[in-house]
Amino acid sequence: MTEHAVTDPDVMDARAINTIRGICMDAVQKAESGHPGTPMGIAPVAYTLWQKFLRFDPADPIWPNRDRFVLSEGHASALLWSLLHLTGVRAVDPDYEVLGRPAVTMDDLKTFRQLDSHCPGHPEYRWTSGVEATTGPLGQGVAMSVGMAMSGQWLATRYNREGFPLFDFDVYALAGDGCMMEGVSNEAASVAGHQKLSNLCWIYDSNRVTIEGHTDITFTEDVAARFLAYGWNVTTVADANNLGMVARALHSFRTEHTRPTLILVHSHIGYGSPMEDTPKVHGSPLGEQAVRATKRVFGLPENLDFYVPDGIYEWFERGVGTRGAAARAAWEASFKEYANTFPALADEIERMQTRELPIGWDADLSPFPADPKGVASRASSGKVLNDIARNVPWLVGGSADLTPSTDTWLKVDGGTGFEPEDRAARNFHHGVREHAAAAMSNGMALTKLRPFWSGFLIFSDYARGAIRLSALMEVPVIHIFTHDSIGVGEDGPTHQPVEQLASLRAMPGLMVFRPADANEVVECWRVVVGLRREPAVMVLSRQALPTFDRSVVNSADGAARGAYVLADPPGGVEPDVLLLSTGSEVALAMNARDELAAEGIGARVVSMPCWELFDRQPAEYRDEVLPPSVTARVGIEQASSFGWDRYVGPAGAIIAMHTFGASAPLKQLLNKFGFTPDRVSEVARDLVREQRGEGTS
Repeated sequence: MTEHAVTDPDVMDARAINTIRGICMDAVQKAESGHPGTPMGIAPVAYTLWQKFLRFDPADPIWPNRDRFVLSEGHASALLWSLLHLTGVRAVDPDYEVLGRPAVTMDDLKTFRQLDSHCPGHPEYRWTSGVEATTGPLGQGVAMSVGMAMSGQWLATRYNREGFPLFDFDVYALAGDGCMMEGVSNEAASVAGHQKLSNLCWIYDSNRVTIEGHTDITFTEDVAARFLAYGWNVTTVADANNLGMVARALHSFRTEHTRPTLILVHSHIGYGSPMEDTPKVHGSPLGEQAVRATKRVFGLPENLDFYVPDGIYEWFERGVGTRGAAARAAWEASFKEYANTFPALADEIERMQTRELPIGWDADLSPFPADPKGVASRASSGKVLNDIARNVPWLVGGSADLTPSTDTWLKVDGGTGFEPEDRAARNFHHGVREHAAAAMSNGMALTKLRPFWSGFLIFSDYARGAIRLSALMEVPVIHIFTHDSIGVGEDGPTHQPVEQLASLRAMPGLMVFRPADANEVVECWRVVVGLRREPAVMVLSRQALPTFDRSVVNSADGAARGAYVLADPPGGVEPDVLLLSTGSEVALAMNARDELAAEGIGARVVSMPCWELFDRQPAEYRDEVLPPSVTARVGIEQASSFGWDRYVGPAGAIIAMHTFGASAPLKQLLNKFGFTPDRVSEVARDLVREQRGEGTS
């Protein structure tokens, strides 16, 4: 390569773009798996964004005020891997330390989609540095980007001071036709338009091809008109290869100060290949002959794989590398001065970045007095949530239009709602959009806020895709669900959650809490807020739960171990039977315990608010709570029986739901489905008699 070529911007732009295309083709071909077409078509747009606009420092990919780039069309991951490699992004360890090694090496590219490669099939947050969000399920990335943009607005309002614009980052999301079809993207786009998120830019890669064929078999709407109706700024790039047009569109975003921006880009999937504009190039390698033919079109050596021309690494360093390093250095210098002037605010920012909590964050938590009438756990949770929020300023959240029912309104800092006129508010109105609420909360967590969102447990199904991603990404989103059982009564089977608890418990990395009384609520919240890399689900009741007298039963701090002995048989006798339960059914177990005691049967009541925590305890503790010698065990929960067998064992019994419920007042439902002290006592009595070799009732 000549010196003239190295310094000629047009030549270097073209070579850099074609290098990206070549790497993407080769990675997919070597893996014999992947999606080459989309990266080849949209490479000029991604290149222009990264090289000329994105405020991002490859040497420190986690500095707080960087622009965010989310690859929502995650099947095009080879595009991101090539960018991370060519720009020299450094790896970051789990303790947020920047390492000296590259995030993506050439060997990683050559082992694309293979075991332990840092170039997996779809972008995975925390696995490869430079990935801002785990994407793949279409629509999730753009939905998370809305949460990121809202976080950016909130951070700017809370922390920026005159002369110190600490937070003014932009959020870019690259989406495809599939993203635009998914419902969650439409939910999130509606929110973004209402919120006037001018720091948000979606780049819509319209290549008009999906797996089944061309999009006109299912998708013929006017997307631009739809986004104009949402209140977005919409601009169109007629040819993805026209770098000047791409740059003008990105400038249009930067000069828009009242609306989010959609850049609708017309691209050609598999550009330059023999299969250009066909579904064949969407999800399959091109084939060796087609790869060589396409390399000839791009001026790449057809006999060299993973070819990077001389000067390309340096070219990226001159662009995104130099610009990003300067922006980061200026920010760090400003933050140092800011910390001297506003030390308390600076401390908050630093703690947020490493997910640490303020000193004394739980100082306002206090026990609830014993009360046989008690309080609904949604109500006690609402009080505890506000007690915590007073000391954790970046704890924010809302609901899917159910705040009065879920009791999740934060009364701190004025108790207002986040709107374009009030960016400092800590309450977010997500509307009747469960999926977007969960996905946007993931985006907030990715920008280091501590978000929660809430809804009815039955509607966790609507948000399941996003809940799963919070677990996969290991971000501590708090999912709050109330109306936790058939206790919703007259609303009937459509609102009575049955299989949802088992479904959530089946999800790896997700902590599911169902507290039995107000003091268990306190202890569960204490655990949840302390989590740094695990999302949690709080499952709460609509109906009142008695607050146990802790001078009579054991302390609620046992909830921190997932399960504990709430009460042993009266008189200190050894238990004949174990009554295991969660939530509202713990009080039922306590009533049955008293009935059994009158018959000379000793029953131990075990409250199990979090199975995941209990399963992590040492075997000695688990055997102490659930003695192996006591095989007469009854599991009690107003939900599916699925999963309880591992605690009750082959000799035990489970009182649970086996239908979807019914519409009736609560007491009638409890009688119909056997959630009464008499029924629990009967089942326990039969187990004990069977164990003793006596006849059953």
